[in-house]
Amino acid sequence: MGAVMAPIYDCSVDSELLSGMRLARSAIGRGELVVIPTDTVYGVAADAFSPAAVQRLLDAKGRGRQSPPPVLVPGIPTLAALAESVPPEVDALVKAFWPGGLTIVLPAAPSLVWDLGETRGTVALRMPQDTIALELLSETGPLAVSSANLTGRPAARTAAEAEAMLGDSISVYLDGGEAGASYERVEGKDSSSTIVDATALASGAGTLRILRHGVISAQQLREVVGDALEPDEAPAPTATDS
Repeated sequence: MGAVMAPIYDCSVDSELLSGMRLARSAIGRGELVVIPTDTVYGVAADAFSPAAVQRLLDAKGRGRQSPPPVLVPGIPTLAALAESVPPEVDALVKAFWPGGLTIVLPAAPSLVWDLGETRGTVALRMPQDTIALELLSETGPLAVSSANLTGRPAARTAAEAEAMLGDSISVYLDGGEAGASYERVEGKDSSSTIVDATALASGAGTLRILRHGVISAQQLREVVGDALEPDEAPAPTATDS
């Protein structure tokens, strides 16, 4: 007999939403993995403060510790708790684009007891716009969330696509419909989040730098922070995260 596949819960059905969220909370608490919708792509979520859970996430994707997952947060106040310092320009970006498709890399607060991989003392943070993701985050706290795919494959846009790649390495799949569609309809662009590195700005040694182009354009960022964003020469990376 083959492995028993994890169930997919259709969150458009109230009874399945309630069951799926309850089981997802329990799975996170046990250090297991859950696939959730976000406003960009589907993500694999794990307890950010459980090194074993984060390692399980990396193993499920076939990903090394040199590619640490971003951390999704339930609200803007969590940013100050997880980052060592938050420059005024980052505050402005967060007010303009959170919740939404902007991931910001900052120096991690030294008091944090976690192991996300080889982060070199940084953390990548995002507050998603998806209501299912936000509801789960409000109950679990920050989650390490990487795109729901095997490394080198396109990020899943549906729960079924995620299940086809990740199978029984996931305990619960929450199906919130197609991810990223609203960004593509409005912006006509790829639905992955834009990643901005603010570590040099936070240390006073440089400016903001785009690490990955996504749903928030360089022009939109520049309208908020002006010359604090360096001239954009970064190539688009091959991997996709939530």
